Amino acid sequence: MDMNEKTVLITGPTDGLGHATALHLARPGVTLLLHGRDRLRGEQILRTVEDAGARAFFYPADFAALDQVESFADRVLGAHPRLDLLINNAGIGFGPPFQRRQESADGHELRLAVNYLAPVLLTERLLPVLIAGAPSRIVNVASAGLHAIDFSDLMLTSDYSGSRAYRQAKLAMIMWTFDLAERLRSHKVTVNALHPATFMNTTMVRQGWGIPMNSVDKGVRALLNLAEGEAHTRTSGAYFNGLDPDRADPQAYDMAARQELRRMTRALLGL
Repeated sequence: MDMNEKTVLITGPTDGLGHATALHLARPGVTLLLHGRDRLRGEQILRTVEDAGARAFFYPADFAALDQVESFADRVLGAHPRLDLLINNAGIGFGPPFQRRQESADGHELRLAVNYLAPVLLTERLLPVLIAGAPSRIVNVASAGLHAIDFSDLMLTSDYSGSRAYRQAKLAMIMWTFDLAERLRSHKVTVNALHPATFMNTTMVRQGWGIPMNSVDKGVRALLNLAEGEAHTRTSGAYFNGLDPDRADPQAYDMAARQELRRMTRALLGL
């Protein structure tokens, strides 16, 4: 994708993979829409990408509150008539500091809310400007660590673990990616999911697990391979592990499971 005169929205660009990706994309001719929960850190990345020549806007929103996600989407819709690239990157991990079960402002299990429900709601609300920007792309940052969803206890009210919560939310994102790709195929909007790299050198990994295994740059290369790579102009409905196509958990290919996830997601989000 030629990024000149393109508008790109990145969620979670104040640290880690999102931050490094924003710096890579920051150049004259690019408009960057930057989302973050922390206004101070958001304004810092805003100034940095502007210094690199990009036109930029910062939108604060807490993904643990769906009304803030809706307000964020409305502000984008009101200010930008087209969107060429959406990178759903924002999320929370499951390392030792994050093991306790928590709930979002809406009463949903927190990792499901932030890592799945929020990006789904945001993307669904932004579909008009993504379609207006076609051929456009959506890249969903998922994980290679996945756990099959128990639809009888989606919120994990029993036998909770942070790892399971994180992994099932990331699997839900992949399942939604596959469905959304089918819906948008005729609109020339591609949708793909990605495990960028294992245990990158990010704050989330250092706080949760200690010693990283991979550089953030490795994850950026994998993300940009889908976000702007010419080889993937028409690739859609795929899951990538790094630079290569891969198979996700078997449940991602179970049509009955995906139908049930769609039903429950629509009910939770009022779609």
